[in-house]
Amino acid sequence: MADWYAHIDDDRRSFIERQHIFFVATAPSDPRGTVNLSPKGRTLVKVLGPNLIGWLDYPGSGNETKKHTDDNGRITVMFCSFEKATGITRLYGHGRAVDLDAPELRAHRSAFMDDAHPYVRQAFFVDVEKVQTSCGYAVPLMDFVADRETLDKYCERKLEPLEMEEGFPRAGEIRPKGAAPAYG
Repeated sequence: MADWYAHIDDDRRSFIERQHIFFVATAPSDPRGTVNLSPKGRTLVKVLGPNLIGWLDYPGSGNETKKHTDDNGRITVMFCSFEKATGITRLYGHGRAVDLDAPELRAHRSAFMDDAHPYVRQAFFVDVEKVQTSCGYAVPLMDFVADRETLDKYCERKLEPLEMEEGFPRAGEIRPKGAAPAYG
């Protein structure tokens, strides 16, 4: 049975911040468009307030989350426990991509310092409108072994790093190694 909350309380915050993976779902306004569901790791969600979460975002596939949130803002973020204690938490709200030099990100910069990396392309913030929890009894029991290094190695091999300033990436364009900066 699902329970609903108007905000992220201390129990939900603790659950969210213990998870090693989360899932982000978005969809375009056009009903013929593709719903996007992405697993996320490497950088984890930070609870920034009772109705605000955020995470740093790496380059990856087609940046569908940004495209969809720019279109309509609708987003669902799901966390599920693969450990002995079961549970699922879903956050429903409106999301937005946030540039690395945006005042909103600077205001919460300290929360993201552990995840700061020269290949971060943007952050995402979600204004959480409602929170749902459910049992998660069907989620398999699995052990966390380690974060993969594949994305880090890919970025180092293929992309120009952003300049770091006081331990945080400066806003800029992430581009392929050897490519000239875009102007205009």
